Amino acid sequence: MAWPNIFQRGTLFSRFSHHHVVVFLLTFFSYSLLHASRKTFSNVKVSISKQWTPSAFNKSIRLPVEIWNSNHLFPSAEEATLFLGTLDTIFLFSYAVGLFISGIVGDRLNLRWVLSFGMCSSALVVFVFGTVTEWLHFYNKGLYCCLWIVNGLLQSTGWPCVVAVMGNWFGKAGRGVVFGLWSACASVGNILGACLASSVLQYGYEYAFLVTAAVQFAGGIVIFFGLLVSPEEIGLPGIEAEENFEEDSHRPLISGAENEDEYEPNYSIQEGSTVTQVKAVSFYQACCLPGVIPYSLAYACLKLVNYSFFFWLPFYLSNNFGWKEAEADKLSIWYDVGGIIGGTLQGFISDILQKRAPVLALSLLLAVGSLVGYSRSPNDKSINALLMAVTGFFIGGPSNMISSAISADLGRQELIQGSSEALATVTGIVDGTGSIGAAVGQVREQERA
Repeated sequence: MAWPNIFQRGTLFSRFSHHHVVVFLLTFFSYSLLHASRKTFSNVKVSISKQWTPSAFNKSIRLPVEIWNSNHLFPSAEEATLFLGTLDTIFLFSYAVGLFISGIVGDRLNLRWVLSFGMCSSALVVFVFGTVTEWLHFYNKGLYCCLWIVNGLLQSTGWPCVVAVMGNWFGKAGRGVVFGLWSACASVGNILGACLASSVLQYGYEYAFLVTAAVQFAGGIVIFFGLLVSPEEIGLPGIEAEENFEEDSHRPLISGAENEDEYEPNYSIQEGSTVTQVKAVSFYQACCLPGVIPYSLAYACLKLVNYSFFFWLPFYLSNNFGWKEAEADKLSIWYDVGGIIGGTLQGFISDILQKRAPVLALSLLLAVGSLVGYSRSPNDKSINALLMAVTGFFIGGPSNMISSAISADLGRQELIQGSSEALATVTGIVDGTGSIGAAVGQVREQERA
């Protein structure tokens, strides 16, 4: 039996330098921090809903009557909940638009600058949204909507940039398992956000936003000074040069012939060598690349389901089963644990098979059964956590694969190697289309409500 390259070489991880490890960790935790601040909003919805409703309907409120008379926002908790859903929808639509733009910008500007700017700016917006407005007791629907639109645009700089940087450092050999493990960054961010929020929620939801915003801002500073966006920055050969140098007798995971062009072993971005990517593909050209549109549409359907869990799982657990908000936050972690295991294991299997689509198709078929099973979960935390983890395995796993490993495959096709840069643009298209699907799902939830 002819084993794929990941086993034939036997040195997949031994070929990685300490630079690869640093890039892996920096990009991993940078996006984890972005997702942590995003998840915080989901984890404190119950507290926000209580704070935005009058004391006549909410006995837990401690604000003086005169403050409510001057800062009245919603007459009931139901209307507050509807507005929270509207904010989710606004965020997703602005996030989707931003992804299409950020992918194009990322292929034309320094990825480190774009990522650092997005992290720091988003942290400031989150701080104003959740902390400053509460400290000042200033509740205004228009301000909340504007801030969340801006936050969606700024958060969209994250994913295209980190996937592009990872694609610059890690080749297609073993990409499924490497990116499968790395794509757990979103789930780790969800877990981190849930833990941070639940740890300070007793002092007020504004401190949950304060803590996550501060950590995210610090992460943006670290990225600005510490991230290397490609091997060429320090004079190492790029992954295209390495892959062309090594004889590869196996069919690529997407399609196309091997690039046989010779490469210069000593070049760097700073020297402006002609071997580096000389121009970025247009948005239309990226859309026309094989596989981009089909995977983007599939991801739109998948992200609709995935983000329904992301935005509303803690709220659902708290309201449906009557569990405390902090307990619901911690229990929702099991969905992300399942996604981490699913993405890594399914990526590993796809590397062995040298094919992604069959693994995705089987997982999504099994996801239907897991969703039906979870919808019938009893009021038992252990059983609920188990069913939640299984659902995360079959939904979060494929979601991680499409948004990371498959996006990198599509953006590094032999069709465009050596002449154009498309990885950030393709990633923006895939994730942007997925976010539109997630936003449409939120609109449908609003209509049902």
